[in-house]
Amino acid sequence: MKSEKVRVITSKPSFIDYWKEVFDYRELFWILAKRDIMVRYKQTIFGVLWSILRPLISSLVYVFGVNKIGNLGANSDIPYILVILPGTILWLFFSQSLLNISMSIVTNGNMVAKVFFPRIIIPFSSFFLGLLDFLIGLVVFFGFSFYYGLFPEIKIVFTVLFVVLAYLATAGIGLFAAVLNVKYRDIGQLIPFVLSFGLFISPVLYTTDKVLGSWTYKLYVLNPAVGAIDGLRWALLGEHAQFNWDSFIPLVIFCLISVFFAIRFFRRHENSFVDYI
Repeated sequence: MKSEKVRVITSKPSFIDYWKEVFDYRELFWILAKRDIMVRYKQTIFGVLWSILRPLISSLVYVFGVNKIGNLGANSDIPYILVILPGTILWLFFSQSLLNISMSIVTNGNMVAKVFFPRIIIPFSSFFLGLLDFLIGLVVFFGFSFYYGLFPEIKIVFTVLFVVLAYLATAGIGLFAAVLNVKYRDIGQLIPFVLSFGLFISPVLYTTDKVLGSWTYKLYVLNPAVGAIDGLRWALLGEHAQFNWDSFIPLVIFCLISVFFAIRFFRRHENSFVDYI
């Protein structure tokens, strides 16, 4: 006779029990991830093509607009679009992931209010939506890269590391924002506003060496997006980009600290979500 699995629900499960519970609901994780991808492209004319058009059009605007005005690529030894594209696709991944995580609980309010499951599954399920866009953007980069005769080196394998670090950085910020957004809906208005100028304080339109020597450099490299973009350029551009320890170390420290405290903060408040949704 097959024994039934008994689930005991407590207000404050232990660390191990909590993550066991998350693992037990792994099927829900995949269902939510699949749903987000389908909803993104449902009833759109271009469908997944939007994931190609977004980084491509943005990069072309930066190259032929901002670069021509600011002459940012004057000293570049490769076509400037190859410098712009890694920054653009990672920034789109970073910003969209942060926005999705911060809005995730409110967006799924009906499910949160009616069904029991570890709520942290919702924000983390958004990873694959951003990852799909990133991978398609990467294909666009390789298209230009091969066209201009720039072929990837072995260090391209580190691309995975910088994508994961970029997502952990967004999760560290986004989980705090997701909790606060449940009670204070102003957060949902604040995040897009912050991201709108975050583009200019991250090395998307330019490379970090443009800031090197400035009195703001030590503050600048504390931005987690800087370390992720610098790292991705190093992984994709071969000898045309140098590894920047000044931005990589703050990125790793930020991920470790922010994710640890963000998960604790999320767990402490997730039982109260239904009171405000």
